[in-house]
Amino acid sequence: MARWSIQYPLYLFDYTTVKYVATQNKKVGVLYRIFQLIVMGYLIWWVFVANKQYQVKDDTVESSVLTKVKGVAPVNTTDFKLWGPEDYVYPKQGEDFLFIITNFIETPNQTLGNCSEKEIRDAMCTKDEDCIAGEPVRAGNGIKTGLCLKTGICEINGWCPTEKDQEPDESTVVRQAEKFTLYIKNFIRFSNFNYSKSNVKLNKSSSSYLKNCFYDQINDPYCPIFHLGDIVKKAGRTFQESALKGGSFGIMIDWSCDLDKDDSHCNPRYSFITLGTNTTGFSFRFAEYSSVGKKQRTLYKVFGIHLQIIVFGTASKFSFINTIINIASGVTLMTAGSFLCDIILLWMMKGSTFYRESKFEKITKNNKESPAKKMAEGLKRKFSL
Repeated sequence: MARWSIQYPLYLFDYTTVKYVATQNKKVGVLYRIFQLIVMGYLIWWVFVANKQYQVKDDTVESSVLTKVKGVAPVNTTDFKLWGPEDYVYPKQGEDFLFIITNFIETPNQTLGNCSEKEIRDAMCTKDEDCIAGEPVRAGNGIKTGLCLKTGICEINGWCPTEKDQEPDESTVVRQAEKFTLYIKNFIRFSNFNYSKSNVKLNKSSSSYLKNCFYDQINDPYCPIFHLGDIVKKAGRTFQESALKGGSFGIMIDWSCDLDKDDSHCNPRYSFITLGTNTTGFSFRFAEYSSVGKKQRTLYKVFGIHLQIIVFGTASKFSFINTIINIASGVTLMTAGSFLCDIILLWMMKGSTFYRESKFEKITKNNKESPAKKMAEGLKRKFSL
């Protein structure tokens, strides 16, 4: 007993290996080789070549966008005859979204006072009691005074005359807007790799270069200047239709960078899409007030091109850990192939009983000697003869 207790810890240092049985079965052999080729093809082509799963990826891109619009156009308004970017671009500071006016409906010389409301359902009346004083007109332009006018419409207190109720007119379209230029400066950073880049090269950021270049995906991918008309056309719309009633468009900037390659391969890719159906156009209102106490104003309902700049991307770089994990996955699949072939060989083919007897060795209670010891004694007797 003491001897057993002393030797027992030594078994912790034993190494057990697998016993392999080679079988001359061509059907199972061919099946196993085909399975191996499939696994190797999947590992090499799909994992490493197509999806590059040997790389670690960072799809969280930190981005800042600066935009500028340039171009002038003649207009026929009460207060202005010429518009520049400070007149037709909103918001005034360049951000990742902006609105460029391409058409307008002007209601000039509005003053605070009493006048007739438009023909709105909530403003229709037959007597003064229908116009409750102090009640705002729903979807209207002012507050009811309590007086029903002879036209059957309530009188209101507000900016008079009320806004012109008309459809946008092609005669007021700012046609020069098609040639307006949009400058987009985009700075991105992938924090996991501490990698930063801009869509404008430092050696190409001079004013002379930016004044003469236009974006071209092949010849000049670092020029961040676009014609407004080209953006609308590449989004699948006609500029004339969009300029008349307005439209909303997205400028997609894709930064898909393989950091294992040279830095010159990490370039922005631009694409343009229509946001929504654009069936009702895009418009909003603003007012220009006179300099005397803001008692007089000109109201504008403006239509135009709304642009939303959307930046996204993924950076990838070689990872030793990812490579080992994917190779280990392939080896595991090889083991699964061996297991499948064993099932076919031992249980589904003719002569499976013979294969099982060759692969498995049984030990009974009456025979306590190990198969290895019995084999050694048999060989000893054979050679002693």
